[in-house]
Amino acid sequence: MAGRILIADGVTTSRIMLKGTMKAARHAILQADNAAQVLRMARRDRPGLIILGESLVDGGAVQLLGNLKADPLLARIPVVVVAAGPDRAMRLAALRAGADEVVTKPYDDATLQALARNLMRARTAQDELDRRRDTARELGFAEIGKGFACQARLALVAPDMKTAIHWRAGLGRMTRDRVTLMSREEAIGQMPAGTTPDAFVVAASIDTPGDGLPLVSELRSRQATRHAVIIVKVSEEDPAHLTSMALDLGANAVQTGPFDAEELAIRLRPLLHRKLESDALRADFDSHLSLAVTDPLTGVYNRRYAQGYLDRIAREARDTGQSFAVMALDLDRFKSVNDTYGHLVGDEVLVEVARRLRENLREIDLLARTGGEEFIIALPATTSAQAGVAAERLRRMIGDTPVHSPSRGMDIPVTMSIGVAIGDRLVGDVNTLLERADRALYASKAEGRNQVTMVQTAA
Repeated sequence: MAGRILIADGVTTSRIMLKGTMKAARHAILQADNAAQVLRMARRDRPGLIILGESLVDGGAVQLLGNLKADPLLARIPVVVVAAGPDRAMRLAALRAGADEVVTKPYDDATLQALARNLMRARTAQDELDRRRDTARELGFAEIGKGFACQARLALVAPDMKTAIHWRAGLGRMTRDRVTLMSREEAIGQMPAGTTPDAFVVAASIDTPGDGLPLVSELRSRQATRHAVIIVKVSEEDPAHLTSMALDLGANAVQTGPFDAEELAIRLRPLLHRKLESDALRADFDSHLSLAVTDPLTGVYNRRYAQGYLDRIAREARDTGQSFAVMALDLDRFKSVNDTYGHLVGDEVLVEVARRLRENLREIDLLARTGGEEFIIALPATTSAQAGVAAERLRRMIGDTPVHSPSRGMDIPVTMSIGVAIGDRLVGDVNTLLERADRALYASKAEGRNQVTMVQTAA
C-alpha cells in the first residue's frame, strides 16, 4: 500500500537512507529535520506514516511523540522511531509515549517496508471505523462506541509448556487481563461463545523455524478472530526474515530478541484499547443503525448512509492526497427478469448479487443499493489501476455464474455494467464524482452492456 511518509531526522545522511528505503516501495516522501517542522508538515500534509530519528535538532523523538499524540488531528498517524542502537530504556520510553514501533540501526530494508505497509493498512482500517462513527453522528444518531469493556482475554501460543508458563508468569505481573495458554490447534478450534481471545501472542517458531506464522494467517482469515490483536514473538535464533513475513501476514506487531514481559504489556495496551473500542463500535453500529441506514431487501447500506460516507471520504482525500474510487453498478436488462420470472425471482437475484458484491470487497469498502437494480461502491485509498482490477473482478463475479432461484429451482443468467470514477484531493463535490461514475456507467450500457468503463477526474 503506497502512501505519503514523513521522514524526520536531524542527520541528513540518515534521512537520505530512509528516503531510499521507502521510495523503493513507491511511497511519496516528505522530509523534516526538526520537531517544529514535523508538527507543521504533519498538520498540513497528513502523512500516512511518520518515521522519526531518535534525535532531532530541537527535541528528541520521545518528546515529539508526546506532542504528536496530544494533537487530535495527528494522534492517529502511526509513528516509527529509528533508534541509534539497542537501548531498551529508550525503546520502552518511545513505546509508552505512543510509538507504534521502534527500529534499531542497522535496520533491514525489507522489514522496515513491511512495517510501513502494516501500519498504513491498520490506519486505513481505523479510518473506516472513524467514518462509520462520524457518518452516524451526521445522520443524527447518538454517540456510539463508548463504554467498551476494559479487561481483555489474552492467549499465549508458545513453543512448549515451560516457555508458555514463563510467558504467562511475566505477563501476569504486568497486566490485569485474563491470560490463557493455547496450542496451535486450540487457537483455531471452535471456542464457546464469549471466550474467543482478544489478543494472541504467537511464537514465530514452535516446532521448526517459522512454523508459527501460518497460524497468523489462519487467525486473520477466520470470522471469530479476524479483528484480534496478534503479536508475534521472534527469538534471537529465528531467521531475520520472519519479522517481515509476520507483519505481511497480518501481525499487529513483532517482539524480537529475548522475551520481555514489560515490553509486550506496553505494546498490547494501545492495541487492545483500539480493538475493544472498535468491537464496541461495530456492535453498536450494527444494532442502532441497521434499520435506518440499510436496505431491507439486500441488507447493504442505503443511499442516505452512502451520501454521508462519500462526503467524508472526499474530505479525507483533500487532507491526505490519497485517491479513491466510486463505482456505479447496474444490472443489465433487469426489467426482463421481473417480467419473465416475476418479482419474487427478481428479489432473489438482487439479494444474491448484493451478497456476491459484498463478499468480494474489502472491509473498508462501502456497498450501497441506491434504487431498483442500482448499486454504488466506494473504495477509499484506491488508485485508478486498483479500481479497474476490482471492477473487472466484480463484473465477472456477477456475469460468469447464473443466479440460482430457490423459488423456481432454476438458474437465471444476469450481467452487470459498471462505471468507475476516480477522485483525489481536487474533488470538491461528491455529487460531481457520482455524476461522472453514472456517465461512465451509461457508456458501458451504450457499448453493449456487461462492461467496465472508467473516467478520471478533471485536472
